[in-house]
Amino acid sequence: MRFDYLVNGNGEATLRTFKKVYIEITSVCNLACSFCPPTARAKGLIKVEQFNKILDEIRPHTKYIYLHVKGEPLLHPRIDQLLDAAHAKGFKVNITTNGTLIKKNREKILGKPALRQINFSLHSFDGHEGSENREKYLEDILDFVRDSREYNTIISYRLWNLQQDHVSDVAARRNRETLEILENEYHLDYRIEEKVEPGKGVKIAPHVYLNQDHEFRWPSLLEPEDEGKGFCHALRSQAAILVDGTVVPCCLDGEGVINLGNVHEKSFSDIVEGERANKIVEGFSRREAVEELCRKCGYRQKFGM
Repeated sequence: MRFDYLVNGNGEATLRTFKKVYIEITSVCNLACSFCPPTARAKGLIKVEQFNKILDEIRPHTKYIYLHVKGEPLLHPRIDQLLDAAHAKGFKVNITTNGTLIKKNREKILGKPALRQINFSLHSFDGHEGSENREKYLEDILDFVRDSREYNTIISYRLWNLQQDHVSDVAARRNRETLEILENEYHLDYRIEEKVEPGKGVKIAPHVYLNQDHEFRWPSLLEPEDEGKGFCHALRSQAAILVDGTVVPCCLDGEGVINLGNVHEKSFSDIVEGERANKIVEGFSRREAVEELCRKCGYRQKFGM
């Protein structure tokens, strides 16, 4: 395998590394949440052999992988085999899930040595119009979390449904129902709202965190364009690979707009060192977004304009 190297200030060759690489193992989801527009890309599931090849490609670049971009990772029928493959190659895995399939997949993922963290997007329950029985939904998740304690798996409960600087009355009531169940489960002597700050997590038990943030908006070419000033961690701390092998700069390019190349046609190392990728990195070094999608991404504004 051939690797391309950067040159640091001392003239030494260094490989571009990332804190994490997202690998989309499926583009399919079992929910239709209001905050997550369905992808226009073809539906797909990654094959185990493709996954293994991708792991070999990214191995020199990271030790941490996240099994999503769009899609619900627990829909993958061989999620257990993917976790085993990741462990065999020395990766630690984060899974972000809406949680609706956690009971069905319990035996496939519980205690897997590669599994470092699970993020439960609890806002998915209210984001999906057809959701029913909040108590049953949360109990299935809590039951799994109880059993995961002995493995020290990090658990993050997410409620990303704040509207700018407030929560609507309906959302606040729904959140209170969810938070009350969590408060009772963990025997908290305070209301979680008193401790949590938007964008920051609060530890509610060993290895268990609750995070609230503003409602998530996927960047889109249909969004208004800003002046393009600011910084982003794309291709600095992360990169992403869509289910068809397309490499994109970050986990927010859910439609593959900034197509840097395909790992089934070219090495991952060559792709992240390619001309388009380097222009993105160099642009953000100047606090300038060179790609149109980046200029239409509200998330970039979190890092300062």
